[in-house]
Amino acid sequence: MGERYEPTSDFLNAVIAEDAPLSGSEMAEENLRRLIDLMRDEDRSNRDWATFLLAQEEIDTPNVRNALIRAAKDDDDMVRAEAVLGLAIRDPLLALPFVQQALHADAVATPVLEAAALCAHPSLIADLRIWAKHSDQPLAKLAADALAACEKVR
Repeated sequence: MGERYEPTSDFLNAVIAEDAPLSGSEMAEENLRRLIDLMRDEDRSNRDWATFLLAQEEIDTPNVRNALIRAAKDDDDMVRAEAVLGLAIRDPLLALPFVQQALHADAVATPVLEAAALCAHPSLIADLRIWAKHSDQPLAKLAADALAACEKVR
């Protein structure tokens, strides 16, 4: 069995363990700022986890959106994918150009396909058809689900 993938940051591990809240108090606001700062960390595991954690939060502020937009341009595929999903959860139209770009890549990550389903835009249909046909089973299923969502709004 492989080693468990965790961030190197003790702070992020505290957020994962729900020992560092991100909303509801001044301390939580500072924690949120730290989380956003870690989205720029040199350590890929920290950027990836910080982006994943922020994407899954229900917090929707201009700072959060800006952090997710910045992360959607990260060098790392998974950081970008998590950020795109976070954007799609908050604002599908804002996420749409990032989803379109990600679907043109040589590989697609699960969060991008989840974001495509949330965007449910006809412009994604052609690319999703390709991913639905030429992906491994779990990705093909997600691509087919996203394709169905996009075809409903056509």
